[in-house]
Amino acid sequence: MRLKMVRERYGLSQRELAKKAGVTNSTISLIEQNRVSPSVSSLKKLLEGIPMTLGEFFTFDEPVQALPRYIYRPHQQPDLGQNGLRLLLLGVGIADRQMRMLRELYAPGADTGPESIRHDEGEECGFVVRGTIELTIDGQVHVLHSGDGYYFPSTLPHRFRNIGI
Repeated sequence: MRLKMVRERYGLSQRELAKKAGVTNSTISLIEQNRVSPSVSSLKKLLEGIPMTLGEFFTFDEPVQALPRYIYRPHQQPDLGQNGLRLLLLGVGIADRQMRMLRELYAPGADTGPESIRHDEGEECGFVVRGTIELTIDGQVHVLHSGDGYYFPSTLPHRFRNIGI
């Protein structure tokens, strides 16, 4: 439903978006009918046809904050994830943001998808609070445990996977 709302606000037909994103018309239709749930990497590819980031997509209808806001309670953190992966966005409504901070929760076995993710620009950072995460950055596999952190250019292909609790 959200994809349809965003697509229509940008004045794109299903056919136009499909062509820009390099997918079939029927793929767009199935996603909009909630009959297919795209992976994070597939959704990012679709959004390149608009163009829009994942954060912008999931907060598209959120109002920009008039006064500065510094605290974001759990109910004020939109979930950008799916399929056992929760990606909770901090700082929704901040105009001209320079950084995106996510609180990521991976169910046992959950991952960001079979394909590596790559962004046009930016950096990613975070730390493991609990459990064991396999982080692959540019083909190098790293196993992170509670207390371990990461910081890398998000232009490098990367993938996250929960391999234990």
